[in-house]
Amino acid sequence: MPGLIVLGALVLAGASGFLTATALGTGSQAPVSTVTVDVGAAGPAGPAGPTGPSGPSGPAGAPGAESCPQGYEFGAVVFSGPHGLTQIATCVLK
Repeated sequence: MPGLIVLGALVLAGASGFLTATALGTGSQAPVSTVTVDVGAAGPAGPAGPTGPSGPSGPAGAPGAESCPQGYEFGAVVFSGPHGLTQIATCVLK
């Protein structure tokens, strides 16, 4: 009987985790454009520079995963490097 209770609790926890991930996940908008950046081979590392001062805080952004500022559109950026491709979804300047 205790094993059945534990199994039931695990099923309920898994289901709630799935529903939470679905509810809080990013939206379903497809990227409008794709930009590819060819990084090329890695060169030797240079010396570290001095730490600069902190900049001012920016304005609060608009809510939403696919909310881009005026003049930008939601798009995919693909980085092609020595270790393969990496893709991010972001706002891209039109």
